[in-house]
Formats: sequence, C-alpha cells, structure tokens
Amino acid sequence: MKRQPITFRDKLRYRFENTLSAGPIAVIGWLAVLSLLIIVIAAGIVAIAGVSMDNNDTETGFVEAAWRSMMRAMDAGNVAGDGPGWGIRMLMLTVTIGGIFIVSTLIGTITSGMESKIEEMRKGRSKVIEHNHTLILGWSAKIFSIVSELAIANASERKPRIVIMADMDKVEMEDEIRAKISDLKNMRVICRTGSPLDLDDLEVVNLHESKAVIILSPESENPDTHVIKSILAITNNPNRRKESYHIVAEIREEQNMEAAELVSNDEAVLVLAGDLIARVTAQTCRQSGLSVVYTELLDFDGVEIYFKQEPEVVGQAFRFAMSSFQTSCLIGVMTKDERVLLNAPMEHIIEESDRLIFIAEDNTSIKTGRHGHAPDMDAIRHDVSPPPGKERTLIIGWNKKGRNIIRELDGYVGEGSEVVVLCSEEGTKSEIDELAKNLNRQSLKFVTGNTTDRATLEQIDTPSFNHIIVLCYSSLPMQEADAKTLITLLHLRNLSEKAGRDFSIVSEMLDMRNRALAEVAKADDFIVSDKLISLMLSQVSENKHLDKVFKDLFSPEGSEIYLKPVKDYVLTTRAVNFYTLVEAAADRGQTAIGYRIQANASDPDKAYGVVVNPDKNQKVTFSPEDKIIVLAED
Repeated sequence: MKRQPITFRDKLRYRFENTLSAGPIAVIGWLAVLSLLIIVIAAGIVAIAGVSMDNNDTETGFVEAAWRSMMRAMDAGNVAGDGPGWGIRMLMLTVTIGGIFIVSTLIGTITSGMESKIEEMRKGRSKVIEHNHTLILGWSAKIFSIVSELAIANASERKPRIVIMADMDKVEMEDEIRAKISDLKNMRVICRTGSPLDLDDLEVVNLHESKAVIILSPESENPDTHVIKSILAITNNPNRRKESYHIVAEIREEQNMEAAELVSNDEAVLVLAGDLIARVTAQTCRQSGLSVVYTELLDFDGVEIYFKQEPEVVGQAFRFAMSSFQTSCLIGVMTKDERVLLNAPMEHIIEESDRLIFIAEDNTSIKTGRHGHAPDMDAIRHDVSPPPGKERTLIIGWNKKGRNIIRELDGYVGEGSEVVVLCSEEGTKSEIDELAKNLNRQSLKFVTGNTTDRATLEQIDTPSFNHIIVLCYSSLPMQEADAKTLITLLHLRNLSEKAGRDFSIVSEMLDMRNRALAEVAKADDFIVSDKLISLMLSQVSENKHLDKVFKDLFSPEGSEIYLKPVKDYVLTTRAVNFYTLVEAAADRGQTAIGYRIQANASDPDKAYGVVVNPDKNQKVTFSPEDKIIVLAED
C-alpha cells in the first residue's frame, strides 16, 4: 500500500488536537481567540466602510465598533438597536450568531470543567496539607475502633487530625465512618482514595509530616505481602524525610515477620495479630475476667499506661516506690537503654535516668504521697501458692489461632493436663495429630462432631472440663460464624446450669456488635479479635515504647497479668486498703494493680467486678471468692 504524505492540513489538525487535550483551559483559550477574531473582523469592516452603527450619520470608529460587536456577541438582544441599512444589520447578525455559538460552547466547557473538578475532589485526589497527623493506610473492620480510640486519646489536643488512604471511594469511606462512629469529639477525619503501595499517592496524604503511620492488613488473600510492600514504600521512599518514621503495622502470619522486619529498618512496630489473640485467649481461659483487665489497659477510656520520670523516688528500691503513689500504680521501669522491666525486681534501685511505668487515669494523677495511711501488716498472709495442677481444656471449633492457643497453654498448665478439640471441619485431625507430637505438659485429643449439636456436647461430658474455649470457623462468613458460636454458648451455659457446675467459658467473636447478643449466654470472657488488635495498634501509634510493655505482658516469658485468690494474700475477715495488697504482693515478688469483686462479675455497669488502679486509701472487705490482679512471673 502506498504511503500517504503528511500534508499541512494534517499537521495543523494534529497540533490543534494536542492543544485540546490540555483540558477545558485550552478550549476556553481557543474560544477567546475565535471571539476576538470575529470582533476584530466585524469592527474592521465597519471602520473601513465608514458606516454608522447608530441612527445618525456619524461614522463609527474601530474601537467603538469592536466594543459594540463584543456586546452583540455576548447578548443577542443588542442586535435590535442596530442602525439603518441591511449591510450593517447582516454583519451584526453574523456577529450575534457567532457569539451565540461561542457563548454556548463556553458555558458547556465551564460546566464540564467544574463537574470534572467536583468529581476529582469527590474521588479524593487533592493533596493533604495537614501536619503532625496520624495516617492510616488501608481499610478493614478495625478502622472504626482505631478512629474511635484515637479520637478519645487526642481529645485534649488542638485540632487533631486523622488521614485515611485506601483503595476505596472517598465518599463511601466518609459515609461509613459517620454511620459507625457517633462521637469523634474534636477529631477531624480526612479520607483520600489511593494505593498505599503507590509513591505518588503517598505524597497526596503528606506522609512525610505525619506523626504516626498505621498500616492495616487488608481483608484479601496474602494480606501480609500488601503490608510489607507498604512498609517498603515508606522506608525506601526517594522523598523520605531525614527523621525516622513511626510506623505500626499488622502482620497476620508468623512466617512473614522476618521479611517485614528486614524492610522496616527499625522504623516499624509489627503487631502479630494471630499470635497476640492466641496468647490472650490462652491466658484468659484459665483466668475469668482477664479479658476485661486487658481491655481496660488497652483502650483510652479509663486507665492507661504512662511513662514518667519521678525525681522524688530516685534512690529508692522499686518495692518501696510502689507505695509512694496513692492514685496510680507503679508497674515497672524503663532504663536509659530503653529496656522495659515490668514487675521489676523488688530490690531494683531507681536511677535518675529511669522512666517509671505507671497505670493511671491521666498523666496529672501521677503524684507521690501516701497521706499518712499505711498497710495493715497483720492482715497479710504469707502462704505459698501451690503450683498449677492437671487441667482439662475443651476447644470447640477451629481456626488458625487454635494451634497457637494450644502451644501457649502448654507453657501455663501443670504436667499431665489434657486438651480436647471438638470440630466438624475436614482436615483438622491431621493438623491436631501433628501438633500433639510437640507438646510437653499436656496431651491432645481430637473429636469430630457438630459443635452446635447439644447431643454432641453432652456426649463429650462438657462439665468435666476446667476450661472451655469456643473458636469461630474462619471458613464461614463473619455473621454466620458468630451465629454458630452463639448457639454453642447457649447450649454450654444450659449444660452448666443443669449440671450445677460453673466452668470457665471463653468465646471468640468476630464482630464486636454481636457481643451484646452473646452476653445472654453469660460466657465468662469474650475475645473480640479485631477489637483487641485495633486497641493495640492505636496505643502503640501514640507511644511506640508501649510495644515493649505489651510484648512482655502477652508472652509466657517475663511477667504477665494474673487474677489470684485474694484470700491467699490477705485476711478476708477485715477491711484492708490497697496499700496492704501492694505489700502482700511485693512479699511474693509481684506487683498488685487491682482486684475483682466476684459479686459483680456479671454486671457490665461495674466492669464485671474488675477494678484497676484503685485509690490506695480506700478500704475494702473482700470475700474468699474475690481476686487480686497482679503482675507476676507465674
């Protein structure tokens, strides 16, 4: 086929189309040129012809003719005032028709441009100019708890801001936040549409001036890969700031932790979600009420964990410093090399460079002074608690966390303990059999059966177990999985009442909103996975040092939270103040942080009987069933 030569017309058309691709501004420019051309030609004809545009014989000059031509182009009504003579009338009619075409096109172009700009703004592509804001990358069900907690934490701040960027419609994100969070206090939430993996999108949310970055694990396949890439996009950003970033990221699978740590350059705190929930579940199933204590410490409503230097106790032993604070609980020390010592050795001498770790209502309530009250030394008991005995634990249902829960239990229970797993999912037995080979203190047995069938629950003799854990089936949709859990809980509580035996039940719930429904089953504790992870991410985003505190709390090594019988610590026949409990716990190398009144264990308005950081002067008469909450190594 013969090649066609490029003509001048082709070149002209090509360049004209290229200018139009620049958008509405280019179109307006061409319309202005065309309008000017029409006006100049019409004015030139009038001036050269020497005719009058009025009803007199005076000639109209070029400037006057140009002005009147422009008026006729903009307003078709002006043509009625033209002077006599069909020549001038036809000329002005041509100008008017051209003006109508140009003005109509101009209005359409401006309207189209404004609609395009509004659509662009609706999509959330404009640059964020906030600074010192908390940036959340990604979207999941956890975001509502995180935003709520950060709103509480920053209520006293001036103009606090949260910026959210996710691969979602901006308006849709804003609507969901408004629908699910009733009180943002003085917090403003700004949403932008974009990918956390895209360097240009990260510039839109002003990454480099943020005070903290929270990376959420997406609800999709291979979520950890997405999180790791997001960390990499921040730490290796070509426009990165000189200062380190404060990144908090959620990782689902333990095998991905090493890769995440490699790309973080020590700038990211990684929260291993599944491992955390497994540890909390394992600890809570053996200690009723522990989940309430964790929630109290992790959320921003009520007591929190603070770091503060206190010159007035420098040189004192940790044991004596604990009793120096009436309205706060001293629980540990962070040394100058940033080592965290929870439940520090009682003989540890507090140095000037040490930052003390407190549980308190707020930072201003941390003050020294006992105000003359002393512990009742005669009420303290010195009996040694017996080691843990054999325990039987029943796990109903199964998901990925089940394996970690069993491993965690193996570090707490006594020799000769037993775990039984009741599950209806195929393929679980082989996983259980493989896991049983690596346990030291407990045996592991698998039973196939319908976890919502009452006859099955009766057949395995549920009242014979010390602890029962109900897990959700991860293979089912969230609401369906929670519904099965609720049915199981109702059967279990009925069996407990029928047998006249109260056994500990810990249940996992996927949706926080279903907890209120599940409370009719009167389970001892609920573990809401998303809620706990959200609280952890929120806390660490505000203070990265809390990561070390939480790692100590939630691991078998070091000190953890225990609810122990208060009758083993003090006499229950007389009223004692909390200074007495502090001394009784210190005798055993433990740190007392609160107590639980068993009579209020079913009352949500009284925090299920849990009192953390009580006023040390207040006296309480305990019953033998009440518990003391301590930090201890076992």
